Amino acid sequence: MFAASKIKRIAVHPLLREIAAVFKAHGKQVFLVGGAVRDTLRGAECADWDLAGDARPDDVMRMFPGVIPTGIKHGTVTIRYKKHSIEVTTLRTDGDYADSRHPDSVYYTSSIEEDLCRRDFTINAIAAVLPEGRIIDPFGGREDIERKLIRCVGRAADRLNEDGLRALRAFRFASQLGFDVDGELLAAIKERPAMISPVSMERVKAEFDKIIASQKPSSALLHMERCGLLPIVLPELMRCRGVEQKGYHRFDVLTHSLLACDYAARSAYKQTVRLAALFHDLGKPVSAKLGDNGVWTFHNHEILSADITRDLMTRLRYSNADIDETVHLVRLHMFNYTDSWGAGAVRRFVRRVGEENLQALFDLRRSDSFGMFGVEPSPLLLLNFRHRIDSVLAAGRALSLKDLAVNGRDLIEAGIPPGKKLGLILHNLLEAVLEDPEMNSKEKLLEMTARLSERME
Repeated sequence: MFAASKIKRIAVHPLLREIAAVFKAHGKQVFLVGGAVRDTLRGAECADWDLAGDARPDDVMRMFPGVIPTGIKHGTVTIRYKKHSIEVTTLRTDGDYADSRHPDSVYYTSSIEEDLCRRDFTINAIAAVLPEGRIIDPFGGREDIERKLIRCVGRAADRLNEDGLRALRAFRFASQLGFDVDGELLAAIKERPAMISPVSMERVKAEFDKIIASQKPSSALLHMERCGLLPIVLPELMRCRGVEQKGYHRFDVLTHSLLACDYAARSAYKQTVRLAALFHDLGKPVSAKLGDNGVWTFHNHEILSADITRDLMTRLRYSNADIDETVHLVRLHMFNYTDSWGAGAVRRFVRRVGEENLQALFDLRRSDSFGMFGVEPSPLLLLNFRHRIDSVLAAGRALSLKDLAVNGRDLIEAGIPPGKKLGLILHNLLEAVLEDPEMNSKEKLLEMTARLSERME
């Protein structure tokens, strides 16, 4: 077993040694803090470095060229050093948190132990003295790494009162690291789940994105459900609990959706597929109807799910591009291919989905399939359809108006006036080409245009 508690010092990157030498030359102490220390002690790679020291922001700006005052109000600046961006925060203690986010006052200190007191979880309250890498761990963070436990520094209720987002952060770390959550912390969150309500949606989204990017998002989402956060953060998802779908699925809608999302996560599917896997059945609670045969049906739930997903993602401040792609996948996830489809039907499907979205939609279908019974879908799932699409597209890739051998200007020169008639003719030309790619020549399309125009007289 990896004994983090036995580690007395960590290896320090040469670049950090260079930076530490600058601090030391100016009579200042500096420490590596936060996730870099935690991940090193876990035996994992570090994505970035955060430093803390007794140099104040104006001192750091004199010591290094090109320093960016990213959070100077709270003692943070960013050093640009050899193409790296490294945040440096002055050692500090915090006053009260009236707004449950920012301290009312900040007091600089020279004590790393006092600085670590203000941090959220013990695994994040470990420092390494630079340049030698000696560990400072006043709250037993190394033991908690070894036990795989998320535990607060000091009283859990106090830490949560300082920042309501810490409840969500605890669950995010649990899903990211595969850790358990301390019982005292769970109880404190369950006692006051509404503490997250004042937190801005931008901050909530940032944590939610990290949950979705983890290997097992359901770990965090189930914690959120048990502690009362899910109805506050994602009420649309919470409404899926208890919505049975026997006859087609083994699980209720929420469990099915969590399984689908977990499958997408461990398959390393992209973010929009993971989101679509989690949200694709949000319309089932409002579309559910129990048939005379005792089987639930959910007619058109994909349309309702798409609308609900758009509202939810808009509330969470997702970009329009992410919203549009996720909603598109949700809306189309119920496609039903059979071998009886003609080539024209296949081309129309590709046109509707968008060739660039085919892989994402097929990834979503695999995730959805796993969520039905918790069983790995066959490698052959959709394989015939994929081969069919490749074969059909090889015969002709005219899938939109811009792919036609004629355009609006050509039709106007042929005597079709601009307006509704011209648009209808172009639509008919595209349908003809989707059915038979060999129609896509200027001569044939202009001949068809003349015939269509006569019929519309």
